[in-house]
Amino acid sequence: MMTNPDIPFSRNWPLHLMIFVFAVYWGFTAISPTDRIQWLMESILPILALLVLAFTYKVFRFSNVSYLFMFIFLCLHTYGAHYTYQGTPFDNWLKASFHTQRSYYDRVVHFAFGLFWTYPFRELLTRAASQRGFWSYVIPAAVVFSCSACFEIIEMGAAFVAGQHGEEYVGLQGDPFDTQKDMGLGLTGAVISMSMLAWVLWRKKVKKKQ
Repeated sequence: MMTNPDIPFSRNWPLHLMIFVFAVYWGFTAISPTDRIQWLMESILPILALLVLAFTYKVFRFSNVSYLFMFIFLCLHTYGAHYTYQGTPFDNWLKASFHTQRSYYDRVVHFAFGLFWTYPFRELLTRAASQRGFWSYVIPAAVVFSCSACFEIIEMGAAFVAGQHGEEYVGLQGDPFDTQKDMGLGLTGAVISMSMLAWVLWRKKVKKKQ
């Protein structure tokens, strides 16, 4: 059931569960966020992504594995949006325990974007565009890298429009190479994701031949 994209929505209970859990989780995190304006800014792209997935569901259904990866990423992002990416309890723990100078949760989420979204992009390419072989692993990673670059450009625009809140949204934290590091982490997550998938599929082929 997790890998079959042809399950009717009415019988797709894993997807129902993910939608319910995320709706409840998002509702709780929407209550009294640390910075309401920054929370609103952080919520725009996930809401747009969810709307696209909902309105295109009849045209293209992802497998539940892809929906699960999206769900995990959105939960990670929603956590950061509630506390702001510079002030999560995770970062407070890092600073207290390891005396780190900056907040690293944003780096974790950029890496998670590559790790969790490359699989759905590959599923879209292999099923809708019949992409096969070597390029079915390379192109999804390139798409993730491009999306990371687009997000950094959006952040730059937000900084110009929203002033101080925009600067917090960008989250450079004094690092002039923050943008490049974020994009690099997204690409790293994508490469790891596709490498793991390629190894798993290769092992399956070997076992079938045996």
